[in-house]
Amino acid sequence: MKILTINRKHFIRLHKTSSHHAGIIVCSFDSDFIGQAYRIHAAVELHTCLDGQLIRVNRPAKNETYH
Repeated sequence: MKILTINRKHFIRLHKTSSHHAGIIVCSFDSDFIGQAYRIHAAVELHTCLDGQLIRVNRPAKNETYH
């Protein structure tokens, strides 16, 4: 099971404790849900295997857009 969460702090700590997991994707809240979905998709596609990976998906700077 992979985890996608905006509860970053706890899951980053979990990853630091043990990298024996199926993959954790952390992101911060972004009201641009469509843009965030594209960024998550792009980040996941870069990895052939998510096992043990911590992937951070960041919001773009206020003057950047992603579409």
